[in-house]
Amino acid sequence: MSDPADLERARALRRIKIYATVLLVGTAALFVVARHLESGHWAWGYVAAFAAAATVGGLADWYAVVALFRRPLGLPIPHTAIIPRNHVRIADNLGAFIETNFLAPDAVEKKLGEVDFAAQIADWLGNAERSAALAGFTTRLLPQMLTAIDQSGLRGFLGGRVRAELERIELAPLAGNLLSALMETGRHQRLLNELMGALDRMLSSEETLKVFREKIRAELPAVFNLYRADAYLLRKIVASTSSFIEEARKDPQHPLRQEFDGFVAGFVDRLRTSKDFARRAEKLKRDLLDRPEVARLSEGAWDSIRSFIESDAKSGESQIRRQLETILVDIGRQLGRDSAIRLEINRGLVRLLSDFVQSQKSGVGRFIADQVKGWDIDVLIGRIELTVGRDLQYIRFNGAMIGGLAGLALHAIDQGLKLGF
Repeated sequence: MSDPADLERARALRRIKIYATVLLVGTAALFVVARHLESGHWAWGYVAAFAAAATVGGLADWYAVVALFRRPLGLPIPHTAIIPRNHVRIADNLGAFIETNFLAPDAVEKKLGEVDFAAQIADWLGNAERSAALAGFTTRLLPQMLTAIDQSGLRGFLGGRVRAELERIELAPLAGNLLSALMETGRHQRLLNELMGALDRMLSSEETLKVFREKIRAELPAVFNLYRADAYLLRKIVASTSSFIEEARKDPQHPLRQEFDGFVAGFVDRLRTSKDFARRAEKLKRDLLDRPEVARLSEGAWDSIRSFIESDAKSGESQIRRQLETILVDIGRQLGRDSAIRLEINRGLVRLLSDFVQSQKSGVGRFIADQVKGWDIDVLIGRIELTVGRDLQYIRFNGAMIGGLAGLALHAIDQGLKLGF
């Protein structure tokens, strides 16, 4: 016993035991003295009655206290050493009591509901040092996780699942929906702007103009080439085209834009409804997935990703670790500001933890019972005595006092009856 608190409790228990024993011996000695002097004065009879009853009460309570833990004076008296004899039953009942009362669904949910898990998570993640430590730990685990994925066959399984899901996707309707979303936000017009810009830049290129001029010269009769008609026609064509493009780029309601809207809308409708488009898209998708280049691309992508992660994880200036640290800190701070999300997280955690406790509480009860059964009975009794021993010794004091007062009252009644009251 090396715990200072336990040592102090043991000393206090020894003191109170000595006091209770001294009281018991004292009442017995007082009874002997009072009985010897009783003939000299009637008052000694009351003292003797008090002392006798106090001795009996103190002795009875000493027996009761000792009988809880061991056999009084080592005698094989029935119904003594109650705790040692019922060690197994006490353990089973304790486990069942904790399982039934402490781990009841309402009690568990109420207690869990008092804890703000989300706020604790937010505070923890919001601390840059802790998030950095977590990010570092996670980054160091990444190479091992990748190795485990390769060795477990999970890589092939995931690749097969991805291919199966891709095969299930209907490409034409998906493309139609994507284009429709672009039209709703007007982003398809940005594409038209880029196309017109590219065409304008092409018309400004000397090489392009040279090619156009050669084409025009080849189509014109030789007599026109003598008067450089090709150059004139090229300038007119380029000037007209550039002017048209500039008008279309500046005017949101230009007919070209309306024509483009109609073209895209018609194309989206055909993607969504045309069986011919659907067949072509599915054939294109299957042909693409079946090509060995796609498989090699997938393998190469995985190997490249793995190589990057492994080399980055070993680096002192890991990009993954820095990004993960930033993400964790940002999550913590955002969580700290959003009370609605914290409430939802707490509700989910309470349900999750409560369900887990209910599924495991029978095991908890058995674990507690097995632990108590495995305790050394002498050690167990020693712990109980240290915890409640002083209060049990005070029972001996109370027993002596109450017994003495009862004996005094009975003696007074007896004397009154003898005197004819």
